[in-house]
Formats: sequence, C-alpha cells, structure tokens
Amino acid sequence: MADLGLVVWPPAPVRTERLVLRESEARDREAFIDLFASSEVRTYLGGPRPRGELENAVPEVPGRRPGVFVVDHDGAMIGIVTLDRRDAERPGHVRPDAGEAELSYMFLPESWGCGYASEACAAALAWFAYAFPGAPVVFCTQAANDRSVRVAAKLGFTEVERFEEFGAEQWFGVWPSV
Repeated sequence: MADLGLVVWPPAPVRTERLVLRESEARDREAFIDLFASSEVRTYLGGPRPRGELENAVPEVPGRRPGVFVVDHDGAMIGIVTLDRRDAERPGHVRPDAGEAELSYMFLPESWGCGYASEACAAALAWFAYAFPGAPVVFCTQAANDRSVRVAAKLGFTEVERFEEFGAEQWFGVWPSV
C-alpha cells in the first residue's frame, strides 16, 4: 500500500449526500466507546470490550491517525471507516509483497439499515483511489456476516478466497482502484 504518511492527513472533509467523513474530535469519544463496547457491533469482530476498560484506554481524542475517518451524520458521529495496511502475517493478500490497504468499518446499531455504511465506504474508496491511483483495496469479514458481504459486493469488491481465521470462515475480496 502506498504510504498514508505521504498524503496530507487529515484530508479536507469528504462529503456525500447525507454524511461527512472527517477527522476525529474530542466530542466523538463517547461514540467510540459505544462502538467498541457494543455486543451488536462487535458480533463478528471478537466481541465487545468492557466499557470500564475502554473508559480508561480511549484517549481524549480517539482515532486520530492516518486512515481513520469518523462518519458524521447531522453533526454526530455514527461510525468509523478505516483504511489500514493489512498485516503481512495474516492470510489473504492480492500482491506478492502484501501490505495492501484494507477497508473496514463499524457503525452504531441505531444507524444500521439506512445505507450509511455503503455511502461512507464508497466515499472513502473514492478518496483513496484519488490519493493512491491504481492501488488495490482488500476487505475481509466473517463469511457469516451477511450484511458486510452484501456491502462489499455493493461497493464492487470481488471475492478472491475464503479461509479460516479467528475460529471462523472469512470472506476476502479485492476492490481494484481505477
């Protein structure tokens, strides 16, 4: 993956019809904790983390690093979209040198079913394609996570393989940047 450190970060906010993808702010801290403490959100992500642990661990301004977009709807954080380098030690790669960009997302349950994940991820992918022309993006989710598999297909990801990781079958796909 191209180095996010070579790109101006944070970028100007990315706007869609209903959302703004922006850098994290202190006012987002409680929503970050809610995401990571939610058993619904974390069903396919290793389970929830204890709220008390998160209260102590989450910094005043969480998620402030290259590749993390806060998804804002009507002035409030409803989720996050991330573009990180996929760990070379993990299964699932499309380049011989590994290190592809990996798209992931989490949204608060009250925002599910409104198309926000697809809208926000499409905007993040468009930003990435502009910043890193030609670089592929990968996506991995538990095969049992039907909603995420549908979002991946809607975004144009093509299934490359399935493999066992974290005690479950994983769906792995690639999005070819244009």
